[in-house]
Amino acid sequence: MITKYAVISGFLGAGKTTSMIAFSREINRRGQETAAILANDLGAGNIVDAEFCAAAGVMTLPISGGCICYQHENLVGKMHQLEAAGADVIFSDIPGCGIGAMDHVYLELEEKEPDEFELLPFTCIVDPERLRMVLPENADLNLPEEMKFLLDAQMAEAELIVLNKTDTIGEEEAEAIISFIRAIYPQTPVMAMSAMKGTGVSEVVDYLLEHRSRAVHREIGYGSEAFLAAENQLSWFNTRVYMRQREERNLDFNQVIAEIFEGVRAGLKERGRNVPHLKMFAADSDEELTDFFKASLIGVDYPVEYDRKLQNKYSALSLIINARCAADPVEMAEIVEDAVDAVSLKYNMKVRTFFMETFGMMEEGKGNIGKASRYED
Repeated sequence: MITKYAVISGFLGAGKTTSMIAFSREINRRGQETAAILANDLGAGNIVDAEFCAAAGVMTLPISGGCICYQHENLVGKMHQLEAAGADVIFSDIPGCGIGAMDHVYLELEEKEPDEFELLPFTCIVDPERLRMVLPENADLNLPEEMKFLLDAQMAEAELIVLNKTDTIGEEEAEAIISFIRAIYPQTPVMAMSAMKGTGVSEVVDYLLEHRSRAVHREIGYGSEAFLAAENQLSWFNTRVYMRQREERNLDFNQVIAEIFEGVRAGLKERGRNVPHLKMFAADSDEELTDFFKASLIGVDYPVEYDRKLQNKYSALSLIINARCAADPVEMAEIVEDAVDAVSLKYNMKVRTFFMETFGMMEEGKGNIGKASRYED
């Protein structure tokens, strides 16, 4: 049987990772096929999404160091690894500001590995809040105007558009959004679901498994001036810090991490910056992942979204922080470091940074991402 493969795209914070987990769990629940995830990110490592997918009980491999658009051989190698481990269906995402994977992933697979993989519909996940940028209300989300191009291009590239997070809006609003999308892209199927709650997930999985990608080029403005302007607005920041309470007493690290979130928010607001997606992950163990924390922030004006909180208190914890920001990467690093330092002082903690990297989006795919990384004891 040929392995099925689907790329899941979508804007920062739309819920791609949660969607891939929901799709995989639904397939695995049915018991006829085994689904797995390739968690893609631009950074060199310490990526929240890969840790979260593994913690969710889904077979997962990370594929980091750049978008899958630029590492074909590595992508195919990773898929073969998952195949060997028993995967029949593989989902992989692309970074939340990424476009062009139809050409650089699907068409390359068709050309270089013909008949080796069964390509499922190229899918774009959208969320109600981000769509407000392009809806008739033309909402100001405190993100650079250039970001609208990426959101529109992602939907234009898709063979299936899925409105996610329907649990956050009413039925009437969901219908209005779906009607709006269909009016702009009348040839593209549009579905709705809540990956978090599970509603509508089974129907989307049915569609994905029952259809195949046409794998044809779509003109979406990849490489255009608008594309370059949008990409120039974004930067990446990843770090892993180890926090230990000096008095060896247990702390509520849910509160500790929540205060780091708020410190970052305050720092961004003070400098007039924003973060389309900030994610943090911590677990009791890298191997067992029996107790873990995962939360995200989709902008300075939004509440923190908690996927899961720690059930126990700890005297020490390793925390992964990923930020995809509309700010200078060095400036973002300073904001995060200030927030961590303030919290460590308040709770009398010793903090050690084991990994840190910062880079501008336009460095991605140029083979020089490592130049922006540093490792500290």
